Amino acid sequence: MEGWHKLNVTIAKPQTKHAKAIAAICSSGWKQTVEGKLSEEYQIQNIVYWYNHERVVHDIHNGAYTFTALIDSKVAGVIGGGMIGPNAGEIFVLYVDETYRYKGIGRHLLEVLTQKQMISGAAEQWVSVQKGNQLGIPFYEARGFKCHGRRVTTTETGEKKVALRYSRQVR
Repeated sequence: MEGWHKLNVTIAKPQTKHAKAIAAICSSGWKQTVEGKLSEEYQIQNIVYWYNHERVVHDIHNGAYTFTALIDSKVAGVIGGGMIGPNAGEIFVLYVDETYRYKGIGRHLLEVLTQKQMISGAAEQWVSVQKGNQLGIPFYEARGFKCHGRRVTTTETGEKKVALRYSRQVR
């Protein structure tokens, strides 16, 4: 398996010029995690709300997207996270372009975000993963995250959305 270090990956703060690529990667990745679990109607509504150009630009400026992985200036992945308490960080979003999956890019993005959160005081790190997400669950479990329960919410379309809450100690 070819690793991220052989791909000439640069981890950088996202810029406005990356918004279109970030929106495409997040839309595609999120849709794959909920396919067959949530209606097409809800998927479209969610993508239009979270991943429209203006929203992504806004979120870049407000730090919701913390780092991008760039390969030859092309966005290959994105991670966003922040502190949810004095000792706790959270990963809000982590997606890698399908072309570059399983090459260590997601792991590298997670490592960089984890270091940033530890500098901010994080001793633990949290993430919510869609129940049945066979891309995300094995990724996080392989990095020491343990499931602590689930959060059920009702979507605008009246569907039940089940997120599994994972955490790990980072120091």
